[in-house]
Amino acid sequence: MDWKTFQALLSGVNKYSTAFGRIWLSVVFVFRVMVYVVAAERVWGDDQKDFDCNTKQPGCANVCYDHFFPISHIRLWALQLIFITCPSFMVVMHVAYRDDRERKYRAKFGDDKKLYTNTGKKHGGLWWTYLISLFVKTGIEIAFLYILHHIYDSFYLPRLVKCEVSPCPNIVDCYVGHPTEKKVFTYFMVGASALCIILNICEIIYLVFKRVARIAKKYKRHNRNKHFQHDDYTNDNFNNYNMIVPKGKMADKPPSFKNVGKSPPRLEVLGTDPMIRASAPNLSYQCS
Repeated sequence: MDWKTFQALLSGVNKYSTAFGRIWLSVVFVFRVMVYVVAAERVWGDDQKDFDCNTKQPGCANVCYDHFFPISHIRLWALQLIFITCPSFMVVMHVAYRDDRERKYRAKFGDDKKLYTNTGKKHGGLWWTYLISLFVKTGIEIAFLYILHHIYDSFYLPRLVKCEVSPCPNIVDCYVGHPTEKKVFTYFMVGASALCIILNICEIIYLVFKRVARIAKKYKRHNRNKHFQHDDYTNDNFNNYNMIVPKGKMADKPPSFKNVGKSPPRLEVLGTDPMIRASAPNLSYQCS
C-alpha cells in the first residue's frame, strides 16, 4: 500500500473538516497509520512461520493456523483504514462538483457572478454529505470492531491453542509467536478505533446542534422583524381609526371614516340656542 498517496488524498479532507474532524484525522495518522506502518507490520510480518505445532504431520500447521486465524490482524486493520477513509472522499467529490458548477456559472454569466459564496462551506447538500459520511465512518468502525471481537474472542490472543482439525492425527498443541507483543498492539489499535468512534459521535452532535441553533436564530429573527412591522402598523394614525380618543381631544382630531356620509342629528344642529329656536318655523300646526 502506498501510504504517501493515501496521506495526500486525506490531506484535502482536512480543510473541509471541523475541529473534531481534524482531531480525528490526526488520530488516524499518528495512532493508527504510523503504528501500523512502523511497528505492527513487522510484528505480524511472518506470522504463519512463527505458528509452531508439536507435530510433523503435513498440512496440520497450515490448517490449524487458518482455523484459529481466518484473517490476520494486520490485513484486517489495513482494510479498516481504507474503508473508514473512503467516506471522507465523498466530501471532497461534492466540493469538486460545486467547484465545477461555479466555474461553468461564471463562464456563462461573467466572473462577477457567483453561484456559491464559498464552495467548501457546509451548507445545503454539502452539510448532508458531511453528516452521512460521519455516520458511515462510525458504522464501519463498529462493524470492524465486532468482526475482530467475534473472530478472536474479546480481542484476546492466547499463547497456546489446541487443534484437532483434520489432517492432524490427534489434539495438537500450537504456539503463537510473540503473543504478548501482539496482544499489546491489538488493544492499542482497538483503543484508537474506539477513540475515533467517540470523535465521530461528538462531531455529529456538534453539527446537528449548530444547525438547530442556526435555524432557531433565523426563526427568532424572523419573528422579531414581524413584530417590528406590527408595531409600525399600530403606530400609524391612518390605520388606527378605531382607537379610543378622549373627548377633550376630539375637537382636534379629524373626523373618523365611520362618520363620513352621516348627517348630525337635528337636535345637535339646533342645540339650545334661543335665537336658533326662535327662527325655526313651527310645523306643529296643520292648515285646516
